[in-house]
This record gives sequence, C-alpha cells and structure tokens, in this order.
Amino acid sequence: MSTDAARPDPAKGRDPRRVRIIPGGPVLVEGPVEIVLDDGTTATSDRFLVALCACRRSRAYPFCDTSHRRHARPTPPANKAPPTAPRDNPQ
Repeated sequence: MSTDAARPDPAKGRDPRRVRIIPGGPVLVEGPVEIVLDDGTTATSDRFLVALCACRRSRAYPFCDTSHRRHARPTPPANKAPPTAPRDNPQ
C-alpha cells in the first residue's frame, strides 16, 4: 500500500501557474513552459507568457500564431421583427 507522504510533491515551494482560457482564442499560460505533445515530443518556451493554440489551425502548433482570427465564426442572422398577430377586420 502506498501513501501520499512517500511521494515527492513536484509543486512544493513553487507558486502555481496561472492559466487563462480565452473564448475563441488561445490558452494563455505563464511561462516558462514545457509542453508534451501527443507523439511524446516536447516543445518548450522560455517566454513569460505563452499562448497555446486551442483551435489546431496554427502553423506553429502547439503555439498560437493567431490563425483563428482569419476564420471568423458565422454570425447568426439579424433579428427580424417578430410576427404580428392577425388583426380583427370589422366589416
């Protein structure tokens, strides 16, 4: 049986990283960072703030190159006036 006390805490003594998710944009991570990709390779950045691609359109994936800006989401059609109820037409 293992106990948590036997495991070293890698985050002990360090401030937590701040991660911000931007709707329709990248994920911002306070750096420096090391990212492990699906194939096991790593990408690193020493920058103080790193933008990670969330849309997978970036040519610099996993880093954001703002490719998401060139692909605007379709906007819903403008609201039309609501239909009016039929009027009583006294004759």
